[in-house]
Amino acid sequence: MASFFDRIKTGLSKTAQQIRERLSDVAEARGPAPAAAPGTQKSGRAVALDTLDAIEDALIAADVGLPATQKIVDAVRNERDGAAGERVRQVMRGILQDVKVSPAIAATPHVILVVGVNGTGKTTTVGKLANLYRNEGRSVMVCAADTFRAAAVEQLAVWAGRAGVDIVRAQHGADPAAVTFDAVSAAKARGREILLVDTAGRLHTRANLMAELDKIRRVVGREVPGAPHEVLLVLDATVGQNGLVQAREFMSASGANGIVLTKLDGTAKGGVAVAIAHDLRIPIRYIGVGEALDDLVPFDAAAYVDALFIDKW
Repeated sequence: MASFFDRIKTGLSKTAQQIRERLSDVAEARGPAPAAAPGTQKSGRAVALDTLDAIEDALIAADVGLPATQKIVDAVRNERDGAAGERVRQVMRGILQDVKVSPAIAATPHVILVVGVNGTGKTTTVGKLANLYRNEGRSVMVCAADTFRAAAVEQLAVWAGRAGVDIVRAQHGADPAAVTFDAVSAAKARGREILLVDTAGRLHTRANLMAELDKIRRVVGREVPGAPHEVLLVLDATVGQNGLVQAREFMSASGANGIVLTKLDGTAKGGVAVAIAHDLRIPIRYIGVGEALDDLVPFDAAAYVDALFIDKW
């Protein structure tokens, strides 16, 4: 099996290639920076305007977003050519790491609601999360609370079978809150550590669906202290900055306190993770780097940035 870093690197290869192409012409045209003078810490000339423009262009194209890009470019402006690349990495790592810490698993069951709009890969993400937690040695149950989409329950059942975890399900059209209540009761009775709840895809503007989600939150809150302990918002990385808009709206409407960024392997907009961390101050918990069962990996800021700038620059 590929290493953790190799999987992230492969997943971000399209974004990294785009950044590399936009920076390579400037780097080749300017050539290597002069060597440092004896006793000095910084070497070479100041970063030229064409280099700064190229950095800005590369980051914007990767959907890092204007506010975060400006912060990075301002930091690089006072560096020397030879230190520019590392300064970009340093500032990006800082942005991604400077967010609030996600809750630790304490109560049993630890209830995680998985929310988002249709088509982001929520049900697939629930299955992959179940597999990831089970591989960590935790006992897991999943709840098929998306009773509106006819295929959702069957799809989750397949993923639960692949991950080797229990599933609580009901008929199409059943009350999602009632299904969730049954799942919480079953998880408590069987001593499961983690309960993952797959909710229906919804837009924040659909008042009836948001009210339903609030009902699910109230149900689990009555049954388990502090639940839901996490509300993970699944975002499709291929939509870029539109995902940032979705995240902002779902944070207020659903109480989302963590992000799962999917489909990174299919986009050159992987820089949106930086925009999310910078603008919304919400942690990215996991990233999807492929279609296989184990292609959902915990987010690591350093590995993410290194994968974007895999070549020396």
